[in-house]
Amino acid sequence: MATKKGFTTTLLHSDRLQKPEHGALHKPIHTSVTYGYDDVQDLVDVFQNKVSGYAYSRQGNPTVSALEHKVTQMENGFGTIAFATGMGAISSTILALIKHGDHVVASSFLFGNSRSIFQTYIDMGLDITFVDATSVANIQNELRPNTKLVFVETIANPATQVADLEAIGTLCQEKGLIYVVDNTMTTPYLFNPIAVKASLVINSLTKNIGGHGNALGGSVTDTGLFNWSTFANINEVYKKQVDPKKLGLTQIRKKGLRDAGATLAPEAAHSISVGSETLALRMDRSCGNALALAEFFEAHPHIKKVFYPGLPNHPQHDLAKKLFSKFGSLMSIELDEKLDCFTFLNKLQLVVKSSNLGDTRTLAIPVAHTIFNELGKEKRAEMGISDNMIRLSIGIEDREDLIADFKNALG
Repeated sequence: MATKKGFTTTLLHSDRLQKPEHGALHKPIHTSVTYGYDDVQDLVDVFQNKVSGYAYSRQGNPTVSALEHKVTQMENGFGTIAFATGMGAISSTILALIKHGDHVVASSFLFGNSRSIFQTYIDMGLDITFVDATSVANIQNELRPNTKLVFVETIANPATQVADLEAIGTLCQEKGLIYVVDNTMTTPYLFNPIAVKASLVINSLTKNIGGHGNALGGSVTDTGLFNWSTFANINEVYKKQVDPKKLGLTQIRKKGLRDAGATLAPEAAHSISVGSETLALRMDRSCGNALALAEFFEAHPHIKKVFYPGLPNHPQHDLAKKLFSKFGSLMSIELDEKLDCFTFLNKLQLVVKSSNLGDTRTLAIPVAHTIFNELGKEKRAEMGISDNMIRLSIGIEDREDLIADFKNALG
């Protein structure tokens, strides 16, 4: 039996070991939309899920498949489907698996756009309950006979609450519920949700996995832990055609990716795949920078509050320390009321004023005025978001330069 390779070694050699054409080290970019077959029966077999293959690139492409294989390796999962964006992965997964009359329990601290699409589903008649996911008791109290799925994030954006991941996983396993964990803020390098019995793992590949702010993408990984043959919403046709273990991925690919059309372009897939090779190196650097900055902010008189799981006074610090190998590159700060957040941001010279996360560069954005503006003041207050909160995505710059830039902006 071959020795299991390390995280970065596995990613670096993933494409090569699948024997791309001409000895290439990376899977080439396949731009073809359609795929032809000499024997029409081969085409029919692909359509009917009898054999693996490609028929139309909206639901499958060789370059995208190579990226899906890499993400599966990262997550120690069973299989992965890639999408055009992280939001495409989330919305398509819910669309594919949940029907009218079903109930979903979700974290009340969800990222703004995730919360927005869930609200859209509520407006369309889906029953979704939002709860404080830092305690499994809050999830358990909202379960009903028609509950089908629980959706949480590892670390919430922007206030960094850490979900009670392990206990929620045990509860979902006992109740036979699909357990979806959004791993974007931790990445597969810091945490594998399969360790807490997750059924499906969401990643925004745009963020740290791609890592360079040059390509959009998302993914959903099946961990192989959920028994899809017992799930009532699986299409009867797929039950007749597909291995029971592949039913979840098949339904998400067909009813989510194919029907909703959030297809990842091969050029973007290639860019993300190459970027992912340095994920561990970048995360080590950005997490180290983030912890140093969090300690700097905590000691600064003009910072009212620091939101970062790596600080001992964070409400879920012990839980985060137990779950994650590092504490991530996301943090938020709340400025003293005497400071104007716009003035502070405009004084920053090195840090980029931008809405992305997980870039090589450090990014900053005023939360209440931008990404959570549509939510309204009352709901923002429930999520711990003040008007003077600044969200930071810490990059890989030299630490001394970052501290100097913030020190200057704080005056």
